[in-house]
Amino acid sequence: MKKHLYLLVIILAVLCSCSPRQTDGLVKKDYFSQWNNCEALTVLEKYVDDVTNPQSAHFIKKEDRIATFDMDGTFVGELYPTYFEYNLLEYRALDDPAYKDIAPEDVRQTAQEIRDFVRNGKPLPAHFDMKHARAAAKAYAGMSLAEFDAYVKAYAAKPVNGFRGMTYGESFYKPMLQVFDYLKDHGFTYYVVSGSDRFICRALVESLGIDPGRVIGMDVMLRSSKQDQEGVEYTMGKEEYLVRTDSLLIKNLKTNKVLQISQEIGKVPVISFGNSSGDEAMHNYCMGNQKYPTVTFMLVSDDDARDHADLAEGAKREAKWRKNGYTVISMKNDFKTIYGEGVTKTDFNFK
Repeated sequence: MKKHLYLLVIILAVLCSCSPRQTDGLVKKDYFSQWNNCEALTVLEKYVDDVTNPQSAHFIKKEDRIATFDMDGTFVGELYPTYFEYNLLEYRALDDPAYKDIAPEDVRQTAQEIRDFVRNGKPLPAHFDMKHARAAAKAYAGMSLAEFDAYVKAYAAKPVNGFRGMTYGESFYKPMLQVFDYLKDHGFTYYVVSGSDRFICRALVESLGIDPGRVIGMDVMLRSSKQDQEGVEYTMGKEEYLVRTDSLLIKNLKTNKVLQISQEIGKVPVISFGNSSGDEAMHNYCMGNQKYPTVTFMLVSDDDARDHADLAEGAKREAKWRKNGYTVISMKNDFKTIYGEGVTKTDFNFK
């Protein structure tokens, strides 16, 4: 009998040693296999451990664990050679055989300014964000939401200029995707808050399983396919569908991001991730949370071996972000990989 009890104890000990360790009900797993040990991870994990601990004075209820993420340059590549939506407009107005010959002059001009910037380094005009937004509204006007979604995904399936082994739709920063999983498993709800068109963002992040209701971006006015009156006077029929118009509602940058977060989420975030000056207002809004402690992160594109980086600009941004109190994520030092195995940087090809 004693021998049997002894064997039972040994078996239980082995099983326990082989089972995943539990922390606050969660299986302890390696969330950050594609990261190096770094300041940013230390800050993030220490913060999450604190605010998800019911015994902590900083405990945050699940319904208030809100995280916001910029998209371009934060978890989607933007230097091949510029924003996805800029590349898409350039293609639409200058190369798409079904549209280039009927594109309005101002749309073609805006697309050409993107091409001159990309290929010749010519600076973009002042206030180009708004110019592009208005041109993009015109360029896709009349498309149904289904047609536009298909158009975006078709372009996203093209090989990325400046890389081998990757399409535009696959150009996610793999380490940042692990942050999504980590936060989700710790009871956080994360939102994409981008300056890019909301429906472009939805098309790009669909493969990540991000619900379209958690995507905030630039918006144009929509109409029903047969609508000829204002919405309050018109009742949509069952056979109708929604189409894009050329009327820009909002360019979701800087303080506009804060306004949209307030209107659509209704709560002040406690974690915020970004990579540019367009995200500072969002970060500052997060840091001003009067109810809970917060943390903010800025990703710096400082790896010119694995990505197309402007090192001088990256150094300036890092100094500024640290001064502003944001935690810096260095692609060069903190990421074991950027786009994953089998992806290599190449020269741009503009033939």
